[in-house]
Amino acid sequence: MAETHAGEPDLHQGSLSSRLNWLRAGVLGANDGIVSVAALVVGVAGANAGRGTLLTVGAAGLVAGALSMAAGEYVSVSTQRDTQRALLDKERRELHELPEEELAELAAIYVEKGLSEPLARQVAQELTAHDALAAHADAELGIDPEEVVSPWQAAWASAAAFTLGALIPVLAIVLVPHAVAVVACFLAVLVALALTGAVGARLGGAPLPPAVLRTVLGGAVAMVATYGIGRVFGTGV
Repeated sequence: MAETHAGEPDLHQGSLSSRLNWLRAGVLGANDGIVSVAALVVGVAGANAGRGTLLTVGAAGLVAGALSMAAGEYVSVSTQRDTQRALLDKERRELHELPEEELAELAAIYVEKGLSEPLARQVAQELTAHDALAAHADAELGIDPEEVVSPWQAAWASAAAFTLGALIPVLAIVLVPHAVAVVACFLAVLVALALTGAVGARLGGAPLPPAVLRTVLGGAVAMVATYGIGRVFGTGV
Protein backbone atom coordinates (compact mmCIF):
# COMPACT_ATOMS: atom_id res chain seq x y z
CA MET A 1 0.00 0.00 0.00
CA ALA A 2 2.87 2.35 0.81
CA GLU A 3 4.38 1.68 -2.60
CA THR A 4 1.14 2.73 -4.30
CA HIS A 5 1.18 6.08 -2.53
CA ALA A 6 4.83 6.58 -3.43
CA GLY A 7 4.06 5.95 -7.08
CA GLU A 8 1.13 8.33 -7.30
CA PRO A 9 1.79 11.83 -8.65
CA ASP A 10 2.02 14.75 -6.25
CA LEU A 11 -1.39 16.40 -6.58
CA HIS A 12 -0.14 19.69 -5.17
CA GLN A 13 3.06 20.00 -7.18
CA GLY A 14 1.40 21.38 -10.30
CA SER A 15 -0.65 23.88 -8.31
CA LEU A 16 2.43 25.07 -6.40
CA SER A 17 4.42 25.40 -9.61
CA SER A 18 1.60 27.42 -11.15
CA ARG A 19 1.49 29.79 -8.18
CA LEU A 20 5.26 30.25 -8.27
CA ASN A 21 5.10 31.05 -11.98
CA TRP A 22 2.47 33.71 -11.28
CA LEU A 23 4.61 35.19 -8.53
CA ARG A 24 7.66 35.29 -10.77
CA ALA A 25 5.61 36.96 -13.50
CA GLY A 26 4.39 39.50 -10.96
CA VAL A 27 7.93 40.28 -9.81
CA LEU A 28 9.12 40.66 -13.40
CA GLY A 29 6.15 42.92 -14.22
CA ALA A 30 6.87 45.12 -11.22
CA ASN A 31 10.55 45.24 -12.13
CA ASP A 32 9.67 46.26 -15.67
CA GLY A 33 7.40 49.03 -14.36
CA ILE A 34 10.09 50.33 -12.02
CA VAL A 35 12.87 50.44 -14.61
CA SER A 36 10.97 51.66 -17.67
CA VAL A 37 9.08 54.46 -15.93
CA ALA A 38 12.09 55.46 -13.82
CA ALA A 39 14.23 55.76 -16.93
CA LEU A 40 11.51 57.81 -18.58
CA VAL A 41 10.98 60.33 -15.78
CA VAL A 42 14.69 60.65 -14.99
CA GLY A 43 15.41 61.32 -18.66
CA VAL A 44 12.80 64.08 -18.73
CA ALA A 45 14.10 65.43 -15.42
CA GLY A 46 17.53 65.61 -17.01
CA ALA A 47 16.05 68.15 -19.44
CA ASN A 48 15.13 70.37 -16.46
CA ALA A 49 11.40 69.70 -16.78
CA GLY A 50 9.04 71.01 -14.13
CA ARG A 51 7.04 68.95 -11.65
CA GLY A 52 3.89 69.09 -13.77
CA THR A 53 5.70 67.76 -16.81
CA LEU A 54 7.32 64.99 -14.79
CA LEU A 55 3.96 63.93 -13.38
CA THR A 56 2.39 63.93 -16.85
CA VAL A 57 5.23 61.93 -18.36
CA GLY A 58 5.28 59.48 -15.46
CA ALA A 59 1.51 58.97 -15.53
CA ALA A 60 1.52 58.52 -19.30
CA GLY A 61 4.37 56.02 -19.11
CA LEU A 62 2.60 54.13 -16.33
CA VAL A 63 -0.70 53.87 -18.21
CA ALA A 64 0.91 53.05 -21.55
CA GLY A 65 3.16 50.43 -20.00
CA ALA A 66 0.39 48.80 -17.97
CA LEU A 67 -1.93 48.59 -20.99
CA SER A 68 0.86 47.25 -23.18
CA MET A 69 1.75 44.61 -20.61
CA ALA A 70 -1.91 43.64 -20.21
CA ALA A 71 -2.47 43.36 -23.96
CA GLY A 72 0.67 41.34 -24.51
CA GLU A 73 -0.12 38.99 -21.64
CA TYR A 74 -3.71 38.56 -22.82
CA VAL A 75 -2.63 37.55 -26.33
CA SER A 76 0.10 35.23 -25.04
CA VAL A 77 -2.06 33.49 -22.45
CA SER A 78 -5.02 33.24 -24.84
CA THR A 79 -2.80 31.27 -27.20
CA GLN A 80 -1.64 29.06 -24.32
CA ARG A 81 -5.25 28.51 -23.18
CA ASP A 82 -6.40 27.57 -26.69
CA THR A 83 -3.56 25.07 -26.94
CA GLN A 84 -4.42 23.56 -23.55
CA ARG A 85 -8.08 23.24 -24.49
CA ALA A 86 -7.25 21.58 -27.80
CA LEU A 87 -4.97 19.07 -26.07
CA LEU A 88 -7.62 18.30 -23.44
CA ASP A 89 -10.29 17.82 -26.12
CA LYS A 90 -7.98 15.41 -27.95
CA GLU A 91 -7.34 13.51 -24.72
CA ARG A 92 -11.09 13.25 -24.05
CA ARG A 93 -11.67 11.78 -27.50
CA GLU A 94 -8.87 9.25 -27.10
CA LEU A 95 -10.16 8.18 -23.68
CA HIS A 96 -13.61 7.66 -25.17
CA GLU A 97 -12.48 5.89 -28.33
CA LEU A 98 -9.35 4.05 -27.14
CA PRO A 99 -9.67 3.45 -23.39
CA GLU A 100 -7.45 0.35 -23.24
CA GLU A 101 -4.68 1.93 -25.31
CA GLU A 102 -4.78 5.03 -23.12
CA LEU A 103 -4.62 2.92 -19.96
CA ALA A 104 -1.58 1.06 -21.32
CA GLU A 105 0.03 4.38 -22.24
CA LEU A 106 -0.51 5.75 -18.72
CA ALA A 107 0.94 2.60 -17.16
CA ALA A 108 3.97 2.84 -19.47
CA ILE A 109 4.60 6.39 -18.26
CA TYR A 110 4.75 5.18 -14.65
CA VAL A 111 7.04 2.32 -15.65
CA GLU A 112 9.40 4.90 -17.18
CA LYS A 113 9.30 6.76 -13.87
CA GLY A 114 10.55 3.69 -12.04
CA LEU A 115 7.50 1.62 -11.00
CA SER A 116 7.30 -2.08 -11.67
CA GLU A 117 4.87 -3.05 -14.42
CA PRO A 118 2.24 -4.59 -12.07
CA LEU A 119 2.34 -1.56 -9.76
CA ALA A 120 2.29 0.87 -12.69
CA ARG A 121 -0.77 -0.91 -14.08
CA GLN A 122 -2.48 -0.77 -10.67
CA VAL A 123 -1.74 2.95 -10.24
CA ALA A 124 -2.96 3.69 -13.78
CA GLN A 125 -6.18 1.76 -13.22
CA GLU A 126 -6.94 3.46 -9.88
CA LEU A 127 -6.19 6.95 -11.17
CA THR A 128 -8.24 6.33 -14.31
CA ALA A 129 -11.17 5.09 -12.24
CA HIS A 130 -10.99 8.17 -10.05
CA ASP A 131 -10.63 10.79 -12.82
CA ALA A 132 -9.38 9.54 -16.16
CA LEU A 133 -8.98 12.92 -17.82
CA ALA A 134 -7.12 14.45 -14.89
CA ALA A 135 -4.78 11.46 -14.61
CA HIS A 136 -3.91 11.39 -18.30
CA ALA A 137 -3.70 15.16 -18.68
CA ASP A 138 -1.28 15.39 -15.76
CA ALA A 139 0.94 12.47 -16.77
CA GLU A 140 0.98 13.04 -20.53
CA LEU A 141 0.50 16.79 -20.90
CA GLY A 142 1.42 18.34 -17.55
CA ILE A 143 -1.98 20.07 -17.46
CA ASP A 144 -4.57 20.25 -14.69
CA PRO A 145 -8.01 20.41 -16.39
CA GLU A 146 -9.30 22.47 -13.46
CA GLU A 147 -6.55 25.09 -13.81
CA VAL A 148 -6.59 26.08 -17.48
CA VAL A 149 -4.96 29.49 -17.67
CA SER A 150 -7.16 32.60 -17.79
CA PRO A 151 -6.04 35.37 -20.18
CA TRP A 152 -8.09 38.02 -18.38
CA GLN A 153 -6.59 37.10 -15.03
CA ALA A 154 -3.11 37.18 -16.53
CA ALA A 155 -3.76 40.56 -18.17
CA TRP A 156 -5.03 42.17 -14.96
CA ALA A 157 -2.22 40.68 -12.89
CA SER A 158 0.41 41.89 -15.35
CA ALA A 159 -1.06 45.40 -15.50
CA ALA A 160 -1.34 45.59 -11.71
CA ALA A 161 2.25 44.45 -11.18
CA PHE A 162 3.56 46.97 -13.71
CA THR A 163 1.48 49.75 -12.14
CA LEU A 164 2.71 49.04 -8.61
CA GLY A 165 6.30 49.07 -9.81
CA ALA A 166 5.86 52.22 -11.89
CA LEU A 167 4.30 54.15 -9.00
CA ILE A 168 7.62 54.06 -7.12
CA PRO A 169 9.64 56.32 -9.45
CA VAL A 170 6.64 58.54 -10.21
CA LEU A 171 5.91 59.25 -6.54
CA ALA A 172 9.60 59.57 -5.68
CA ILE A 173 10.24 62.22 -8.30
CA VAL A 174 7.10 64.35 -7.77
CA LEU A 175 6.63 64.25 -3.99
CA VAL A 176 10.08 65.48 -2.93
CA PRO A 177 11.63 68.95 -3.40
CA HIS A 178 12.51 69.51 -7.04
CA ALA A 179 16.19 70.11 -6.27
CA VAL A 180 16.68 66.56 -5.00
CA ALA A 181 13.97 64.81 -7.07
CA VAL A 182 16.37 62.94 -9.35
CA VAL A 183 18.51 61.74 -6.44
CA ALA A 184 15.41 60.65 -4.52
CA CYS A 185 14.13 58.77 -7.56
CA PHE A 186 17.49 57.04 -8.07
CA LEU A 187 17.62 55.90 -4.45
CA ALA A 188 13.98 54.76 -4.29
CA VAL A 189 14.32 52.84 -7.54
CA LEU A 190 17.56 51.12 -6.56
CA VAL A 191 16.06 50.01 -3.23
CA ALA A 192 12.93 48.73 -4.99
CA LEU A 193 15.01 46.87 -7.57
CA ALA A 194 17.08 45.28 -4.83
CA LEU A 195 13.86 44.00 -3.26
CA THR A 196 12.45 42.64 -6.54
CA GLY A 197 15.80 41.02 -7.31
CA ALA A 198 15.85 39.37 -3.89
CA VAL A 199 12.27 38.12 -4.21
CA GLY A 200 12.92 36.80 -7.71
CA ALA A 201 16.04 34.99 -6.51
CA ARG A 202 14.15 33.41 -3.62
CA LEU A 203 11.32 32.24 -5.86
CA GLY A 204 13.75 30.78 -8.38
CA GLY A 205 16.08 29.29 -5.77
CA ALA A 206 19.01 31.32 -7.16
CA PRO A 207 21.87 32.87 -5.17
CA LEU A 208 20.78 36.22 -3.73
CA PRO A 209 23.79 38.57 -4.29
CA PRO A 210 24.22 38.02 -8.08
CA ALA A 211 20.47 38.36 -8.71
CA VAL A 212 20.22 41.58 -6.72
CA LEU A 213 23.37 43.01 -8.30
CA ARG A 214 22.13 42.29 -11.85
CA THR A 215 18.75 43.87 -11.18
CA VAL A 216 20.14 46.98 -9.49
CA LEU A 217 22.93 47.45 -12.04
CA GLY A 218 20.53 47.14 -14.96
CA GLY A 219 18.19 49.76 -13.52
CA ALA A 220 21.07 52.11 -12.67
CA VAL A 221 22.50 51.90 -16.19
CA ALA A 222 19.07 52.61 -17.70
CA MET A 223 18.54 55.69 -15.53
CA VAL A 224 22.04 57.07 -16.08
CA ALA A 225 21.67 56.62 -19.84
CA THR A 226 18.29 58.37 -20.08
CA TYR A 227 19.36 61.13 -17.69
CA GLY A 228 22.34 61.79 -19.92
CA ILE A 229 20.10 61.92 -22.98
CA GLY A 230 17.83 64.39 -21.20
CA ARG A 231 20.76 66.60 -20.28
CA VAL A 232 22.14 66.62 -23.82
CA PHE A 233 18.95 67.16 -25.77
CA GLY A 234 17.26 69.24 -23.09
CA THR A 235 19.97 71.88 -23.31
CA GLY A 236 19.84 72.02 -27.06
CA VAL A 237 23.32 70.54 -27.61
